[in-house]
Amino acid sequence: MNQAVFHIRGDGPYERATAASDTRIELWCNDHCDLLHVVGDEDDLVLDHIREQVGVEQRVADGDDRLLVTESCLKQHGGDNVEQYLALHDCLTLPPLRYENGAKVVRVLALEGENLTAFYRDIADDYSVTVESKREVTGVRADAPLPSVDALLPTLSPRQREVYTTAHRSGYFELPRETTTEAVADEVGIERRTAEHHLRRAEQKLADALVEYL
Repeated sequence: MNQAVFHIRGDGPYERATAASDTRIELWCNDHCDLLHVVGDEDDLVLDHIREQVGVEQRVADGDDRLLVTESCLKQHGGDNVEQYLALHDCLTLPPLRYENGAKVVRVLALEGENLTAFYRDIADDYSVTVESKREVTGVRADAPLPSVDALLPTLSPRQREVYTTAHRSGYFELPRETTTEAVADEVGIERRTAEHHLRRAEQKLADALVEYL
């Protein structure tokens, strides 16, 4: 079995919304509605798109995380989708679909590598597509469809991820520390207090996700 991750640029509401904001959407389709995990500091535009396109049945907020149940499924409103390309080449997707930076990020599985190649060839005729990764799947876990770091790590907002990785790269977590939060904030281009907030949130999410495995 083979897996590839594709970034597919389209003109759907979620692609348009994430292209204009620092927000990411994860989508689990349930046919009659969608479950959305919306992560970002500036998600008003994204939420407006969701309300206009599919409606919002329920919403739960926790900091810059939003969990939404939509009133209807996005597929019922037309727009681009990958199902026809998947069916044509005997491929399937691993949920969730992810929308970020104006693209839909899709994990595709196929029994043969040639099927992934054919899928890419056909969908690239209609959309702008880039391949993030491609690998052969050699094992499974009892509690997950595929072994994946994504199943273990928490979802950080794009800004949290940027601040955390900048701090790590700059030596903030070294002993002794090789940089300060002020320097990290300057590099990212935000205020020191804002950088410290994002850093603390990222650290909390990582700690909560990993502590049960220690």
